[in-house]
Amino acid sequence: MKWSWRIARVAGVDIYLHWTFLLLIGWILFSYLMAGADWLGVWTGVGFVLALFVCVVLHELGHAMAARVFGIPTRDITILPIGGVARLDHIPEHSRQEFVIAIAGPLVNVVIAAVLAVLTLGLMGAGHLGYGALLTGRFLQNLMWANILLVLFNLIPAFPMDGGRMLRAGLATFLEYSTATRIAAGVGQVLAILFAVGGLFVFNNPFLLFIALFVYLGAAGEAQMAEVRSMLRGIPVREAMMTRFQALSPSDSLQTAATELLAGMQQEFPVVEEGRLVGMLRRADLAEGLRGSTGEVRIADVMTQDCRCVNEFDLLERVMYEMHQGSCSVLPVVRGDRIIGLVDTENIGELLMIRSARSNGTPAVRHPGELISA
Repeated sequence: MKWSWRIARVAGVDIYLHWTFLLLIGWILFSYLMAGADWLGVWTGVGFVLALFVCVVLHELGHAMAARVFGIPTRDITILPIGGVARLDHIPEHSRQEFVIAIAGPLVNVVIAAVLAVLTLGLMGAGHLGYGALLTGRFLQNLMWANILLVLFNLIPAFPMDGGRMLRAGLATFLEYSTATRIAAGVGQVLAILFAVGGLFVFNNPFLLFIALFVYLGAAGEAQMAEVRSMLRGIPVREAMMTRFQALSPSDSLQTAATELLAGMQQEFPVVEEGRLVGMLRRADLAEGLRGSTGEVRIADVMTQDCRCVNEFDLLERVMYEMHQGSCSVLPVVRGDRIIGLVDTENIGELLMIRSARSNGTPAVRHPGELISA
């Protein structure tokens, strides 16, 4: 995820911290200081958020380790102010796998809460306590309740929470995946409306409005992605790939790339050396390289080398997921080490339009690219 810093690597999974998490720390510092708290209270509050941050990381690692059992690697975990995001390499293929992966995160918080409960009871039952021990006991108790709230929040049957994925997995055992997703998304959107009503008229809590928006948009996005996956199921990449494209050399200048960009419709270019793909020059790479330069910078100095290559027989539904999870909106299609085409959301959208027209149907979505950018 953009604007994130790698802070650790645990069990082979990179942990990233999004810059907005620092805003949360700053807001807590400001709130405590405005409330007249002393510095001990301020740093206790910050320490509590950092401890909760560790619990969220462990929650996401629970998802990652459960996915690994089913042979699904986790690319990375990003921590945000509202929680964490574990990016799986691909979507679980069976509903049982999705259920196990989804419930693994909350189960980690259950274990953490149980351990903290034991520690708190042991500390509080130790008899006469000094101020430090009493403060520690309250800290652990508050952290225990925070983990219990994390469990309850994540079990809400609404996307993008774990409960929404568990509900879909349960429905998918006897319904089509797309139908199960639509039902689970509908439940999530109803709950989002209830959150909004409660936040406005019952509890007068703006945070509930934020949760309502988060849940509503997450449910809508999940339903649309599932619909696209259903439409793309069983279609290989070769049916949607572009076979007429311009390749560049790593020794070419950025001015050459800019000329090619203006000369045609292609915006992202494969970089080929001696017939072998060595990278991709994205539109963003070109713009960044041209900024403050004369255009004589070599393509090799700015090209992206971590774009995933796909095979012509790979399925489009999985490729769409990789576009959604990765940093490249155009993926090279290779046969061996030779590039034979490019695939992007625009071509996938054109394929869906052609198939729909041939079947005299109406396209179910406007454009797959709109879903990938959601």
